[in-house]
Amino acid sequence: MTDAPVAVATAKPDTSGRSQWWDVWDQFKTHKGALFGAAVFIFIVLSVTIGPLLWPLEPTFIDIRARNIGPSMAHPFGTDQLGRDILARMMAGGQVSIAVGLTAMLISVVLGAFIGVVAGFFPRLDGLLMGLTNLFLALPLLPLLLVMVMLFRETLARSFGPEMGTFILIVSAIGITSWMQTARIVRGEVLALKEREFVLAARSIGTPSRRMIIRHILPNVLSPIMVSATLGIATAIITESALSFLGLGFPPDFPTWGRLLFDAIDYLQQYPERVFWPGLAISLTVLSVNYIGDGLRDALDPRIRGR
Repeated sequence: MTDAPVAVATAKPDTSGRSQWWDVWDQFKTHKGALFGAAVFIFIVLSVTIGPLLWPLEPTFIDIRARNIGPSMAHPFGTDQLGRDILARMMAGGQVSIAVGLTAMLISVVLGAFIGVVAGFFPRLDGLLMGLTNLFLALPLLPLLLVMVMLFRETLARSFGPEMGTFILIVSAIGITSWMQTARIVRGEVLALKEREFVLAARSIGTPSRRMIIRHILPNVLSPIMVSATLGIATAIITESALSFLGLGFPPDFPTWGRLLFDAIDYLQQYPERVFWPGLAISLTVLSVNYIGDGLRDALDPRIRGR
């Protein structure tokens, strides 16, 4: 007699109590570029935040006897024309550039998400808000920023000091002029969500508009908002660097990556490494943030997740 075949059932792991964010993380881990970008961005953030606590030299310390020296053990990135340590200035400049990127991104994402949700959910306001969005999109960004800096720089500097006044001005200018893409993306998502069954069911039982937006609309547009936020950091860092490079950013004794590029232009032929270090920092930061946004876009899309 032959033994009857026995079917062996493979037990599947119980995922009933598993959070959706674990699925997002599992999909994000499959994107090698996003993981590499996250590692690089975390390394840069830790370097500019913890590095100044460990490095003994101050970014504003002037040593005329050590000016214009190349990379050495005492100064790994060399010194500038005043003998200031470039590594210390790179770390201090990174703090300012990343802080500007994060704060400006927060302003633009909040403003863009608010306008996009209101325009998509309330048809009466759609035409007005989208007309305003198209108007801002038609304005040339860099000349508008230059005009804002020239008009409000001195006023804010007298009120809050040169450094804080410039920080408030640049962050506000970048945030106010970079919310349009987020608003258009969020509006499109809200227009599609309004016709979904769960929103129609909530409306049929008399759910107020404010509660419907908070409970049903905003959680479902979180994905494009997060992707737009990551890309907004890169845009804000590049814009701040461009303003500082043009000499319209922070004061000369307040280093940023763009300001370091501006100061190194006169010494480009003699000391090209002075341009290389801040340029490399800006490029790596922007590239890593873009890869993170690419990975988040794939991980937060339910049509791609699980493939």
